[in-house]
Amino acid sequence: MRSFVYNSQPVRVIFGPGTASRVADEVSRLGRSRVLLLAGEHVRPQAEQVEKVLGSLLVARFDGAVAHTPVAVTERALRLVTEHDVDAVVAVGGGSTTGLAKALAARTGIDQVILPTTYAGSEVTPVLGETAEGVKTTRSSSEILPEIVIYDVEFTTTMPIPMAVTSAMNAMAHAIEALYSEQANPIVDALALEAVAAIARGLPALGADSADPEGRSDLLLAAWLAGTCLASAGMGLHHKLCHVLGGSFDLPHAATHTVVLPHVLAFNEPSVPHVMARVARVLGTDSAPAGVYDLVAAAGGPTSLEELGMVEADLDEAARLASAKAYPNPREVTEVGVRRLLGHAFAGARPEA
Repeated sequence: MRSFVYNSQPVRVIFGPGTASRVADEVSRLGRSRVLLLAGEHVRPQAEQVEKVLGSLLVARFDGAVAHTPVAVTERALRLVTEHDVDAVVAVGGGSTTGLAKALAARTGIDQVILPTTYAGSEVTPVLGETAEGVKTTRSSSEILPEIVIYDVEFTTTMPIPMAVTSAMNAMAHAIEALYSEQANPIVDALALEAVAAIARGLPALGADSADPEGRSDLLLAAWLAGTCLASAGMGLHHKLCHVLGGSFDLPHAATHTVVLPHVLAFNEPSVPHVMARVARVLGTDSAPAGVYDLVAAAGGPTSLEELGMVEADLDEAARLASAKAYPNPREVTEVGVRRLLGHAFAGARPEA
């Protein structure tokens, strides 16, 4: 009989179309009345809708969230929290906006209400990744976990297809790495495999109709499920490598996950063939690494680090950074092995089945 430990994350989730209209009620439910709204130009319509719903609860707004949550940006937003006596933060956007909300909560203890517009999944995790002096570090605590997440499917229907593809593959990375985590268990396995299946359904639907409500709903559900996996199980080489590429070489977060994932799966496959077989079955293919690569390519997503702006001369340093400290992964992580993996990802080669 298999023994395991599963920790459930105490997040209140509201899922469905039109649920953004409940944001003021949810803030009041927390007993809060002075809201800082985090948003950005790319989500202006959604932010304006939330601003109207919040009404007199809104006391300040900050539109300067940046990828990888630089500490300097957090400090600017923190001044607004102090100046306006903020007791809750409402974040509208993707992983960058959510990361900023978490960083503020970690420093002040204020409550968070998150309205995701992408499939980042970080809104249901107690994990915060921050960048300072070119190095991205992560930490986890209960204070970082948002109190409420409102998944309004209508907030994702205008997301451009290229962004939707990379954001969904970011979610898939959470799910698949959870399957071979040291903390893997039957509950996480079920959530992870359903997330992979939902992404496999949702991505092709975007090509037929970019605003397809069922396809977008599948992808948003997958984001929630995969984020829950991320909150419950430790990640391995894939996430470490993407943190290095993003934090130290300024590569775009979700796109980097998209490019790197098939190659990390190919690297780890010899050590966890049973996991890769389960993923392959869900994808309807003979090979998990090749199947993930093909799903990305068919959706028009990026397949090489070179197209993301990575310089080949930096691959050696990236491999060194990603293998400098030991961390859990099914297969031993060595600088030589990571450098070979990065070479494949740089070239955009399809992993062999």
